[in-house]
Amino acid sequence: MSVALKDAIEHLTETIRKTPQFSTSVFRASSYSDSAGFTTRSEVRGFSIPMDEPRELGGEDTAPNPVEMLLAALGSCQEIVYRAFAAVLGIEILRIEVHAKGYLDLRGFLNLAEVPSGFTGVTYTTRIVSTEPIERIRQLTELVERHCPVYDTLRRPIEIKGKVELTRPGGEVEVDTSMD
Repeated sequence: MSVALKDAIEHLTETIRKTPQFSTSVFRASSYSDSAGFTTRSEVRGFSIPMDEPRELGGEDTAPNPVEMLLAALGSCQEIVYRAFAAVLGIEILRIEVHAKGYLDLRGFLNLAEVPSGFTGVTYTTRIVSTEPIERIRQLTELVERHCPVYDTLRRPIEIKGKVELTRPGGEVEVDTSMD
């Protein structure tokens, strides 16, 4: 168990408790596609994250695809939340693994049938290596499933709004306001 992690989480918790107006955070990501293929690049806090499609889906298979990254985000978020609550509760965890699967009907993506274009289901297995009693791990798991941001986002409907801006090669911008 990391004392530094425990101290960081307790400090953050106390700060938010004392000043709840600081509890709202905004996270940002930008993605870019400037080649004819499916290769993209996402920028997050100075990190560059490539994405592509496997060859059988028309890509060059140079990086994970977006739906694989969504599964990875679910697993990573759960592992982080496990570590955070374990540190605060004094639960020792030696290793955490999350193995996720997403079930997708490609007919939706390809506009071949009126089926969802996204996942129709996600399953995962969490493997925890620990000497703790199963009751403590069960308590920890309940906290993770209630408080993991990615898990929560995937479980419930959320509002998503967007707009399209068309920029001409000379720099002129047209905004499609029909999406607002």
